[in-house]
Amino acid sequence: MSVKIRLQRHGKKGKPFFHIVVADARAKRDGKFIEKLGTYNPVANPAIIDLNVDSAVKWLNNGAQPTDTARAILSYKGALYKKHLQGGVAKGAFDQAEAEKRFNAWLENKEKQVEDKKSSLSKSKADAKKAALEAEAKVNQARLDAVAQAEADAKAAEEAKLAEEKAAEEAANAPVAEVAETSEEVATETPAAEAEGTEEAQA
Repeated sequence: MSVKIRLQRHGKKGKPFFHIVVADARAKRDGKFIEKLGTYNPVANPAIIDLNVDSAVKWLNNGAQPTDTARAILSYKGALYKKHLQGGVAKGAFDQAEAEKRFNAWLENKEKQVEDKKSSLSKSKADAKKAALEAEAKVNQARLDAVAQAEADAKAAEEAKLAEEKAAEEAANAPVAEVAETSEEVATETPAAEAEGTEEAQA
């Protein structure tokens, strides 16, 4: 019987979630399986992988063939590296304690890399949020400035209109005053002329 380590799809449409399983190669993708080794959530960033490394190594040693994606996951979680170290122990290159020491050192380094990536993603997200808030503040300020400018222009236009109306009113009143003054002067000069004519007639 050919045995494969592969992914079994679960989850909603657009939000896949996979089980890492050991199954007969002839079985359907989402059909019966022999053993569940873990889960894989590719939607998260970084992807969340929960894997039973010891069980995965056991099946690899028994001849199970991982698919390409499953192989990448096993490599990422250290199952392939642990299998390699166990091969070194079997050959007598080093003992089991040394193998465990090397694997733990590798695992610690891998976890540090994952944490660094999480921190980087969190920082990037925070920076993006800050930039978005600053951009929104600039847009709001520009909008307020535009409203203030529009109000100032409207006020200036209203003041100019009032000044024009006042000037027109003054211009309309000025000729009436001049005509009134001229009439008074004419009225004053006329009696004087009549008096002079009367004096000449009497003489």
